[in-house]
Amino acid sequence: MKTKLGVPDNRPLADFLPTITIKAKDFANELTNVNIRKNELKTESGITREHVKNNKDVRGLLLKSGIKPENLPAEEDIKKVERKVKAEDKKLLKDAKKLNTK
Repeated sequence: MKTKLGVPDNRPLADFLPTITIKAKDFANELTNVNIRKNELKTESGITREHVKNNKDVRGLLLKSGIKPENLPAEEDIKKVERKVKAEDKKLLKDAKKLNTK
């Protein structure tokens, strides 16, 4: 996935994943958490089976909706977005100070 999306080896894949993919992974994880408690799963193999099943089910739902996660383009690097927002915040503060001194 990292290669396909052009993610550097030293960066987390999640920093580049489309929002729908992140939400899908989160949903599958929450399904697993609920079912671990509900079914009182205790073993690593049982929890792993549940997790894999939930991921397959969520993927199936995405595919049914015409969304193939591996064909989605990468999002803009989250670190780059964070830097851009910080720079814009600094500029806004600087501009606001200029307005207050006039």
